[in-house]
Amino acid sequence: MKKWSASRAPAGRIAYVNGRYLPHGQAGVHIEDRALQLGDGIYEVTNVIAGRPIDEEPHLDRMERSLRELGIAMPMGRAALKLVMREMIARNRIPNGLLYLQVTRGAVRRDHVPPKDGPRPTLILTMRAQDMAGLAARMDKGIAVATQPDIRWGRCDIKTVQLLPNLMAKRAAKAVGAFEAWLVDRDGYVTEGGSTNAWIVDEDGTVITRELSNAILPGVTRRVMMAAMGEAQVKLVERKFTVAEAKTAKEAFITSATGAAVPVVAIDGVKIGAGIPGPVTRRMRELYDAKAGLKE
Repeated sequence: MKKWSASRAPAGRIAYVNGRYLPHGQAGVHIEDRALQLGDGIYEVTNVIAGRPIDEEPHLDRMERSLRELGIAMPMGRAALKLVMREMIARNRIPNGLLYLQVTRGAVRRDHVPPKDGPRPTLILTMRAQDMAGLAARMDKGIAVATQPDIRWGRCDIKTVQLLPNLMAKRAAKAVGAFEAWLVDRDGYVTEGGSTNAWIVDEDGTVITRELSNAILPGVTRRVMMAAMGEAQVKLVERKFTVAEAKTAKEAFITSATGAAVPVVAIDGVKIGAGIPGPVTRRMRELYDAKAGLKE
């Protein structure tokens, strides 16, 4: 496998589609691929730091679970897929970036009901650089979020490519100057962010996040951070919380593969706590970094 080297000039982006490594601009799928026609597919995003996929096994665990829920076969074994992932990192020569994996049910004549003997699943991998300076700025200053109604389907626990409601919510949040949207269910409870999990910290220093169900995605960063919190004996409660409770919280933060414990300093224009990243949030980041092997 090729190794990335800082002394080598970056090459053009490379994509992987069904066994072929191609220039990003030349890669494509069949016009009747079911993800294109019906949104019939899943995806994963893995953070890559210093050329290493972060939380790789939990991401592949979740990928396999999503495929099982939709009745789609794994396109290849896990060991082979790991080799493809590493080859993608090497060919793209990106030390710090995001590696996207997508699996669809494949290309077949358009019909809502998938055929009993379906085609071979489509496997797509792409990669892009992560804005590390932007992430550092968000960690240092915090972000604003804006609440939006949660209009997604009933199986948000499956990481599908059907992201139109998320896109609409994040676009609306950006329009009012917020970095992320927090989605709110019909009962007034926060479910999660448009592409993140949502957390708050109460006056006693207890960290609160919504319990797992079909209403939210089981975040990999969430899972790793909670394991780290358990080892450090941090007070944690998994339960629903309202927008009103979030606005009066001592601290708030978001987690995702693109950033662990990113501080939230305002919700709908309301300052959270002191309006700056708080000590609990900073500790959550430190615990995650240690657990994920990111500390030097």
